[in-house]
Amino acid sequence: MNFTLTEEQELMVSAAKRMVETRIEPVLLGHPADQPLPKAAMLDIFSAFAELGITAPRLPVEAGGGGLKMLDYGLILEQLPPVVALSLASHEGTILRIHLGCPDHIRERYLPDLIAGRKIACTANTEADAGSDSGAIRTKLEIDGDSAYLTGRKMWITNASICDVVNVSCTSGLTDNGRPVTRRALVDRGEVAFEIRETAITGLRQGHLSELVFERTRVPASHIMGDAGDAAKTLTMAWNGNRPLLGLMTVHLAQKAFDLARDYALSRQQFGKPLASHQLVQKDLADIETAIVSSRLMCYYALDCIDRGLRANGTSAMAKRFATQACERAIHLAMQVHGAMGISEELGIEQLWRDARVFQVPDGMNGILELIQGREITGTAAFR
Repeated sequence: MNFTLTEEQELMVSAAKRMVETRIEPVLLGHPADQPLPKAAMLDIFSAFAELGITAPRLPVEAGGGGLKMLDYGLILEQLPPVVALSLASHEGTILRIHLGCPDHIRERYLPDLIAGRKIACTANTEADAGSDSGAIRTKLEIDGDSAYLTGRKMWITNASICDVVNVSCTSGLTDNGRPVTRRALVDRGEVAFEIRETAITGLRQGHLSELVFERTRVPASHIMGDAGDAAKTLTMAWNGNRPLLGLMTVHLAQKAFDLARDYALSRQQFGKPLASHQLVQKDLADIETAIVSSRLMCYYALDCIDRGLRANGTSAMAKRFATQACERAIHLAMQVHGAMGISEELGIEQLWRDARVFQVPDGMNGILELIQGREITGTAAFR
């Protein structure tokens, strides 16, 4: 077992850091920190993603993707500002879902622009009564000849207000045991009008989270993708990879908080000596570093399991749950080291804490992640 990055991985990480410094941070700093970025700004950022080859990392090269290992993708994603990393995860996860089982005409029409970063995609799954229980969706799909009609409401959808296409999870009826027959429909915003409402949340305020309302919205029947019942499978495939990736986004935030806390402790004087020379401050710094390193390694391990073809449901759930909790706590400790400055907007560490808290929600709350891991341990599902 080798914990040293290969030369190729070192180059990937360096390229990602350079892209952030030259292409992404100037865009983020050029807009208000508490408002969603304009679509033009996001397209600038997606253009940079495309140049780095990470708009479709999970697609094979022959399909126009990056053909990256999940661990390599995680190493790159960890370097990105989390607000845009989350947007990228929604976009590239949707590309993966479109690629899996969609008609050739859909793939040929939409994937080139999505992979090139000229258009942005998202997936709409969550509803008021269907979050962790993705099989409980009730958005209705009616098929009538060459037309199909969507009726329902989607919530907490990343990228919805800036996207060009939406992969919508819906149902065309019920099975014999009363469960929805899940389907997937691709909605092109250039051809279809529906209501989108931005959702304000505590963190990641330059990002885009929205509610979608479909009122018998017409889409071409040719835009129905995959086979009946395959929506849950394609969601789970992406979720298993996304969860440790989301964990690494909180590692990014905690690392920034640690760097700030360490530097502040070395420069700030209290009781006639630097804060860094006080025992309890050293303990806090040690606890922060431990949380970061353990979270990072657990997420890397989950991604490596996927690369090796192992069943990763439990390890991915474990990695996200541990990392998001441990890194939120690490940022809290970093705020404590800063004293009053830790709660000031001027320093920005309180924004790191708010951003980190958000990541405990997408792709599975901690409670459901515990049950997924428990199911893998025992072979018994507690929630179905």
